[in-house]
Amino acid sequence: MRSIGELARASGLTVSALRFYDSAGVLVPALVDPVTGYRWYTDDQVAPARLVAGLRRVGMPVAEIARAVRAEPAAVHRLLDAHLRRLEDGLADARRELSRIRTLVDPAEQPMFTRLVLARADLARAIDAVRFAVGDDPALPALAGVLFDVEPDGIRLVATDRHRLAVARVGGRPDGPPVPALAPTGFVDGVRALLDTGEGSTAEAWLTVAGDTISVSVAGRAVEGTALPYQFPDYARLLRPLVGGSPAHRLTVDVAALRAALTSPDAPVVACGHDGVERAVTVLGPDDRGGVRLLGADELTDDPDAFRVGVNGGYLLDALDAAGRAQLVLELDDPVAPLAVRRPDDADSFSVLMPVRL
Repeated sequence: MRSIGELARASGLTVSALRFYDSAGVLVPALVDPVTGYRWYTDDQVAPARLVAGLRRVGMPVAEIARAVRAEPAAVHRLLDAHLRRLEDGLADARRELSRIRTLVDPAEQPMFTRLVLARADLARAIDAVRFAVGDDPALPALAGVLFDVEPDGIRLVATDRHRLAVARVGGRPDGPPVPALAPTGFVDGVRALLDTGEGSTAEAWLTVAGDTISVSVAGRAVEGTALPYQFPDYARLLRPLVGGSPAHRLTVDVAALRAALTSPDAPVVACGHDGVERAVTVLGPDDRGGVRLLGADELTDDPDAFRVGVNGGYLLDALDAAGRAQLVLELDDPVAPLAVRRPDDADSFSVLMPVRL
């Protein structure tokens, strides 16, 4: 047996940290002396303590550290991947903010434009993946476009209408500082048409952001527009909970089968009333093969362990069509949390749907 001081020296954790992780249920001593209250640990607890120390140094939340200590290696790797994405998003946010600060401090030293060379097919796929989620509410002009968010290692396209959000990413190295540009839908549609023209499928697309002007050129042809003068929502903050850990349900979606079920005249729906308005809601639940199925009103019970989530069926169809894959993954946590529709081969392209309270 090792004393708490000996385990602290062996693991790199302080004694106070070991006491904290004991109280949090993360790393519980093998024995606590009932008289002295001294904590004692076995040799087998050295490796978990070192794991806790490492995860603590990279800022992983305590709840995820607790899961990592008890999980199989594959699950730990998923937690590490999710935390790394969260750290990368935070670093990208910091870089963008520092770039804006530098411009405020000394505008003359900053490049007047940012240019990025992208694979034309990749940019086309990214636009297709997010265009459906653009808002059309005149009272919310900041949602009436696609955010072209240039990052240090590529560009992220984002669109939302409050009820759904779509994200896609294209890799590349920008010449100039990271910069966001909220592109109007007319410009986005013009760019998408341009990407279907030109010399061969491997032609490059040149994206340029200069002040409030945004342009894309392909094979000598160009589309230019003026960025919308609105602040797009902080989508990175909205996405962090979705990449912070493993969802409760991760269901495989046969897109053709689910689409057929949703568009069938006999597709089950449940009537739900909110604010005096009754709507037909599509209810999803897991099947017995690790997939997803539609539930009818007669299948909704008061069983707290029976998982189901209500969605707008039309929005779900849009997400399935935009993904452009025969198979997708649906991630669900609880009936009032956002659900994610993901491509199994592309962690950076997905859409998020807000659930409908049943």
